[in-house]
Formats: sequence, structure tokens, C-alpha cells
Amino acid sequence: MKAIIFSAGYGTRLQPWTNNKPKALVEYKNIPLLQHVILKLKKHNFNDIIINIHHFANQIEEFIKQNNSFGINITFSDELDLLLDTGGGLKKTAHFFNDNKAFLAYNVDIISDIDLNKFYDYHINNKVLVTLAVQNRKTSRQLLFDAEKNLCQWKNIITGEIKQARRAIGNLEPYAFSGLHIINPDIFEKIKEDGVFSIIDLYLRLSKNENIIYYNHNNSSWKDLGRKENFNS
Repeated sequence: MKAIIFSAGYGTRLQPWTNNKPKALVEYKNIPLLQHVILKLKKHNFNDIIINIHHFANQIEEFIKQNNSFGINITFSDELDLLLDTGGGLKKTAHFFNDNKAFLAYNVDIISDIDLNKFYDYHINNKVLVTLAVQNRKTSRQLLFDAEKNLCQWKNIITGEIKQARRAIGNLEPYAFSGLHIINPDIFEKIKEDGVFSIIDLYLRLSKNENIIYYNHNNSSWKDLGRKENFNS
């Protein structure tokens, strides 16, 4: 199965650790974050992976080379000229996902014991465009879903900003997005945006006409290592 690992960001919240290395190579328990993610994906049979790169891209390429691609197929999506954000980064990899099969997207700074195969099967069984892994946890940015599990809204609870998508059926439920998605490759023909754009903004636009649902993994451990304070928690 195929996957994309989003790892092109500057990792500014991890400075000064990222002053001379990419976020993907910052170590957690003496192992680079990228290695944690690759080994997890490999364990769950995601053995054809593309990694988007920008900040200290050469270090990531060399790391993969030194580790013989961890025995799987690993390629790169070069964003050296322009950092494309998650939406633009996804669009640039459309050529890679040419087998008409759903694929996994995984943020490099996420550590979780979520069962990726159960997550994938849930997406396939529901026959939807995108399935987002979520949890009931405290967050300043919420995704809100209706009674049929469809994405309807994004909300910043600190500023009060709301981005509305589809009209809700029943009451809205707020969840925290976990940085893992299963995506149907049909999405690429529906992307009209160009250049730098957010994948969440893309989902909000598409959800007006497409089914973008949630997968609640409350029983799984989850840690956001894009923040320094979480390395010791």
C-alpha cells in the first residue's frame, strides 16, 4: 500500500533543535521522528512511500540512503523551490498515487499506536473520499462533524473564527484532528487550488459535495511532537 509522509515544514516550534536539521530528523527516544513513522507504516504494510522535503532536504535524502530505504520503496517530492503547505504538497504527489487505491497521509511529527490497517479498512468499508483520524481531546482548533459523521465546520475556539462547509444533519460534534488521513485518489481530479494551500481548507471546500468523515481512535495513544513541551510528557 502507498502513503505520503508530510515532512517538509521548518519545525519552528522545535527551535533551536531545527536550526541545523529538519524536524523529521529530530530524535524522540534516540530515534529520528521520520524513522518512527517509516517503521510504523512498514509494520502495517505501507511499503511504497513518498516523502515531501524542503527544509534541510539533503539530510533527509541522505538518512534514507544510509538506511537502505528501510527495505521498502521510498521516493521524494521535492519542494525546494517553494514550500507548498499540506494541500499543495499533496497535489504535487498526484503522479505517485496512480494505482487507483486509497492511500495514507501521515504527519512526520505524530507518534501513535493507532492500528493503521483498521483505520484503512474503515475508510474502504465506508466508500468515502477522505477519512480523518480524530480524538476527543483538548485542542484550540476543532473539526466539527454532524450526525452522519460528515465534516461540516472548522473552528478556532480561541479567536472564535469559523470556517463553514456543508449544512449539518443533527447536532455537531467537535473533535481534534490527529494528523492522519486515508484518501481516495479521486481527490486529485477535484483539486482546483494551485500553489500553496492548506489540506484542511481543501477538505472544507470539498465536503460541501463529498463525504469526508471521521474515525475516532480514542483508545489509541497519540502524541504531537511538533511541540517541544510534548517530548517529556
